[in-house]
Amino acid sequence: MKILGLDSSGIVASVAIVEDDVLIAEYTVNYKKTHSQTLLPMLDEIAKMTELDLNSIDAIAVAAGPGSFTGLRIGSATAKGLGLALKKPLIAIPTVEGLAYNLYDIPGLICPIMDARRKQVYTGIYRFTDHQLKVVEDQMAVSMETVIEKLNQYGEAVTFLGDGVPVFHEFIAEKMTVPYSFAPAHVNKQRAAAVAALGEIYYRQGKTETAMEHVPDYLRVSQAERERAEREAAKADANS
Repeated sequence: MKILGLDSSGIVASVAIVEDDVLIAEYTVNYKKTHSQTLLPMLDEIAKMTELDLNSIDAIAVAAGPGSFTGLRIGSATAKGLGLALKKPLIAIPTVEGLAYNLYDIPGLICPIMDARRKQVYTGIYRFTDHQLKVVEDQMAVSMETVIEKLNQYGEAVTFLGDGVPVFHEFIAEKMTVPYSFAPAHVNKQRAAAVAALGEIYYRQGKTETAMEHVPDYLRVSQAERERAEREAAKADANS
């Protein structure tokens, strides 16, 4: 089984090929370029380096959200375009689940945190049981204060990762009452290898969709949509 993994849900752009539980190639960039500039050239470079025939892949796994609205749209459009062109199924991987899978089989709770702005994070709570990733609390968009309250109530050691860590590092240190740690640099951001590896598991479980069916999971409305709703509400008030 050969899975192409794509992740452009956050500040990192990442492309990977996993075949039968072997990581064949991964290209990950955490730099100031837009994902529309990087994702397809990265895939092209991997294909050249590994002499990959894209027709030979079985499915395309994509980080499906939550995350950056622009990044998710780029990743989704890329996956859908490839799926339609290659006539391959897509596998939607919850972004936060993909992040948690970076920390395979570690003890205790895993809490990925992505900075969602407006003092919120995209997060979830996970653990590994019998070598399988288990969802303790599913993906959500909540305040960091709410996350810490939940974790303190569980009373277990926690490992944090994600681009929210530097943003909320001091707040975590101040509020956590249970043991905690932060994942190291090589596994603390999105990686398409984790998305593709989870994609293999999802594929075996029949959790696929067509390219036409795929839509990102934003978890909350975009800033543009919020501002439009606020303008419409203000206009309605003015006319009433």
